[in-house]
Amino acid sequence: MNNHSVKKQPKDDLIKRVWETARDVQYKIQSEDDEEKQWLIQNSPNSIISALIKEMTVLMMHVLEAIGQLEPVNGIGISKQFGISRGSISKITKKLVDKELIIMETLPENKKEILFRTTALGKEICRLHQDLHKQIDSGINYFLQQYTEDELGTTLKVLNDALHTSWINAATSEEPIEHNPEETQTNEKAKLNSIKVSLSSSTAEEMNEVIEMLNKLDSRNLKKAKVILNEIFF
Repeated sequence: MNNHSVKKQPKDDLIKRVWETARDVQYKIQSEDDEEKQWLIQNSPNSIISALIKEMTVLMMHVLEAIGQLEPVNGIGISKQFGISRGSISKITKKLVDKELIIMETLPENKKEILFRTTALGKEICRLHQDLHKQIDSGINYFLQQYTEDELGTTLKVLNDALHTSWINAATSEEPIEHNPEETQTNEKAKLNSIKVSLSSSTAEEMNEVIEMLNKLDSRNLKKAKVILNEIFF
């Protein structure tokens, strides 16, 4: 065995461990919905709210929170907030009305337009959900404080690279990949152009719109988007 193979083996093992750990982290994030729901139940101010939360799905919780932030808001406004169909919003809001967490109103000049507002119970759950987000943000900050700026910078670079890399078409060369910002940007544009060519014009346009919407989201709202996609399509 030559010297190159001896050096390469430990790195290959480390790469395998990194990848396996990354998948474990992904599974952990996906399973945290149950943990978050348990936190909400345990920290509920009374048994009524606790019982309501037990019956709610994650998507119902996020729609309720959106109404609390945007109220008074119509179905179109909620749909734009999540990027899902008005039909799905209609079903969820009906469930929230049935549970007396929101109410419906109509405008005097337009009886056909329905607006949604949170009830006192709905506001209590929204406040509790906001407390959960504060708890999560505090926990993330506390967790990351144990690392140095260099370590955080390296982690951020790896995550950013991972977001813009195709595992299927990843480079197989053993030579290290040099990161030139201008070259990286050019390569990314080339990848996007190749995707556009392979898709029909209408599909490419829709895909670009989806990508643009996702790029505007912060980490919290990206998680919401993941939940919505899982519930609606998968």
